[in-house]
Amino acid sequence: MTERISAREAIALVTDSFAELPSSDGGFPPDGPLSWKGYGEARAHAADRTGEEESVVCGTATFGTASFGTTIDGRAPLGPVTAVLVAFEFGFLGGSLGERTGDRLEAAYDHARTHRLPVVSLVATGGSRMQEGMLALTQLQRVARQSALTREAGLAQIAVLRDPTTGGGWATLGAGADVTLALPGAQVAFAGSRVRPPDADPAAYTAEAQVAAGSVDALVPKDGLREALALWLDLLTRPADGAAPVPAALGEATDLPATGWDAVRRARAAERPRAEAYLDAYFTRRVAIGGDRCGGTDDGVLCGFGRAHDGRTVAYAAQRGTPTRPAGYRTAARLVRMAGRLGIPVLTLVDTPGAANDALAERQGAGAAIADLFAAVATARTPVTTLVIGEGGSGGALALAAPGNTWATPDSYFSVIAPESAAAILKRPADEVRATAAQLRLRPQDLLDLGVIRGISPHRTGG
Repeated sequence: MTERISAREAIALVTDSFAELPSSDGGFPPDGPLSWKGYGEARAHAADRTGEEESVVCGTATFGTASFGTTIDGRAPLGPVTAVLVAFEFGFLGGSLGERTGDRLEAAYDHARTHRLPVVSLVATGGSRMQEGMLALTQLQRVARQSALTREAGLAQIAVLRDPTTGGGWATLGAGADVTLALPGAQVAFAGSRVRPPDADPAAYTAEAQVAAGSVDALVPKDGLREALALWLDLLTRPADGAAPVPAALGEATDLPATGWDAVRRARAAERPRAEAYLDAYFTRRVAIGGDRCGGTDDGVLCGFGRAHDGRTVAYAAQRGTPTRPAGYRTAARLVRMAGRLGIPVLTLVDTPGAANDALAERQGAGAAIADLFAAVATARTPVTTLVIGEGGSGGALALAAPGNTWATPDSYFSVIAPESAAAILKRPADEVRATAAQLRLRPQDLLDLGVIRGISPHRTGG
């Protein structure tokens, strides 16, 4: 369990300044809407102990860039970001949601949309307030609607999960955010600690478990939250104009492959630059999202947002040369759709021998995941730029490629299927694989002649 801090301490930990929004909490009968004996007394005791009148504190806050650098490539910073901030006070009846909590959250989201501000939630809650019964539970519908309206408005939502984050607070503000961060060791689960099966594994109800399951993007230690939130807000609110520029080729090969098999050999070479090298060259800073929000992760696909050298944000989804698993396709689709909502252009890097084809991949819905990514790219709200940097293996690679704006490096290939598989399907002997590669016309120059790609990326010059 991580250290628990109050709402005001959490606010001070991550913000440069904070101004609380005025509240218009309605009056309650002494024991609340259900006449729950002792409820009024419990509220009064919670207020005396915490100094708060409700379980959430809402306001506007500034998050500065000073914590992660005062200049961008020698230029002045773009300036601090203002956001609506919601902080839960767990000391007030376990940070539970009641009608007044819903009133405050709705007002905060409305303020965010009116003033075009992102929303940051510092969540620490045990769920809905029993003393208000179903009236408390229905606040989740109010919160879900406010979150959905804010998403439709193109405003970013970031959640930080403190200890504990359980019940409806996790299932709305936490899991429903665009980006979800968590403090290491925090309890994060839909089921609270007192309602779990007696033999339940406690490790399954942690922030670490939610990261492994693809439901939380990253663990951030308490002393790193200020910088992390400032960077995330900076990136999600500074979109680049137009399409992402095509990265320069990084490989040593500047000439084009003489044969199809030469192209395959180059793309499979261990020393060829991989996704990390391209992302490092393209961005000055970047942050990653993790997980498909469906229970899966894939280390073979890197997704996130980065600051390009002009100081503006480009989203990225990059394959790392391994067979892509269903979770990788779903995470990339999540990235493309999020970038579209926020007006951020997307860069994709294609490098895979193909989609994972084992039995587990089929059970995890490989076909549906690939279809979902095809749909996300085809209907993207912002421009998508693609560079094939290595192997382009069949539909598993094509799903990440932008129609009409795909480029290739000199040490790459793109093929309907790998030459070995093509030969096997055609019942050709192994010694005809190289000839089959030539017939597939998979070299960068072949792809350009066929109109499959827009161009061949120029080689990087200079240091």
